[in-house]
Amino acid sequence: MQKLMERRAWSAGTGGALAGLSVCMLLSSLGTSVANVALPTLAEAFGASFQQVQWIVVAYLLAITTLIVGVGRLGDIVGRRRLLLAGLALFTAASALCGAAPTLWMLVAARAAQGLGAAVMMALALAFVGQTVPKERTGRAMGLMGTLSAVGTALGPSLGGALIAGVGWRAIFLVNLPLGVLALFLVWRRLPADRAVPVAERPGFDGLGTLLLALTLGAYALAMTVGRGSVGPLNAGLLLAAAVGAALFVRAEARAASPLLRPGMFRDPRLGAGLAASLLVATVMMATLVVGPFYLARTLALDTALVGLVMSVGPAVAALAGVPAGRAVDRFGAGRVTIVGLVGTGAGCGLLAAVPATLGVPGYCAAIAVTTAGYALFQTANNTAVMADVAPDRRGVVSGMLTLSRNLGLVTGASVMGAVFALASGTTDPAAAPADAIDGGMRITFALAAVLVGLALMIATGSRARSAEPA
Repeated sequence: MQKLMERRAWSAGTGGALAGLSVCMLLSSLGTSVANVALPTLAEAFGASFQQVQWIVVAYLLAITTLIVGVGRLGDIVGRRRLLLAGLALFTAASALCGAAPTLWMLVAARAAQGLGAAVMMALALAFVGQTVPKERTGRAMGLMGTLSAVGTALGPSLGGALIAGVGWRAIFLVNLPLGVLALFLVWRRLPADRAVPVAERPGFDGLGTLLLALTLGAYALAMTVGRGSVGPLNAGLLLAAAVGAALFVRAEARAASPLLRPGMFRDPRLGAGLAASLLVATVMMATLVVGPFYLARTLALDTALVGLVMSVGPAVAALAGVPAGRAVDRFGAGRVTIVGLVGTGAGCGLLAAVPATLGVPGYCAAIAVTTAGYALFQTANNTAVMADVAPDRRGVVSGMLTLSRNLGLVTGASVMGAVFALASGTTDPAAAPADAIDGGMRITFALAAVLVGLALMIATGSRARSAEPA
């Protein structure tokens, strides 16, 4: 009876808050995936080249990548609830502007504003979990966040295609309006009010460090996005700018009175290991999106509709595995589940490297299911471990760093793993390569992916060992 009463009290006290935070995660991931499917339609609507309409996606991702750590820290200073409401309002208003945009470049500008709102939502949603959910249920809450993020990723292509066919491309942005209003209402009504802190007692905001970090991340993300694995003068210049920016950022942080990132933070083995493992595993998971379509179309000879259907297996497994993964974290501990998740992800990559084409679609789907289920376990457990004992005044910035590590992994994976696949296939145009070349390229790419997961496993086990050492 007591457990039942505790369960009801928890549901009444935090259910609405979690619902609001979950819609934030859904909206931010949907904002990425729903636009990709519309690029051919938008190129035709605006009479633009494919390279030009790609900025509709790039602007959104760049805004998130460059600003997510800064907005997380700003939430720690001015109040997370207040900033989350502002971010939701901006995302919703920018969605309306996207739907009404008369020109391509106005749409790109509105997408950048939408990305800023999404950065706030992604950084602060995870930060609020530790503030609103009892510690023994944190894993389940993190699993729910992961589930809604996966649902948004999986839903985007099908929802976008249906809206474009039935209503038109503007509907893919306007569909965010009712969801944004719902999230605003839930956050306003259910999340705890920010603690009143006199302005004189608030720590300063590191404007210089935030600017340098944003420029550094922007240069790196552009180098990866523009090059897609090839190295030319533009890429080399951007990477050099990123290296110089990183050096200037480290110097500025050493001198700042209230640094954006305290150097001592990275002495925590769980934080450093969690961020590194997140980046490596995200790099690996991006390989499934880069290589999968070519393998299915060229080696298994599937048509476009079947390729899309098979590609939805991974996000579907991630969506189904999120909440059970959270329960496993609450029961067995984040450290153990992190290891199990990495072993599963590595085993799935090994299967993708070894599975013969004669096994066809079932063999591919089984390997992807193992890989994605392992990833769902890892991501839920790793997020829980990293956020577990973060000081209340640093939750926003650490949450931003956690999301940033994943985004950088995805950006790096798209470029580096794509380059490895092209090199291993012996072609500059995988869409026209022979089936056996694509098959060989996939095997080599996922063999490398398994090695990267092994490296992440070494980092995670080493972190557990250091954490267990007596002080």
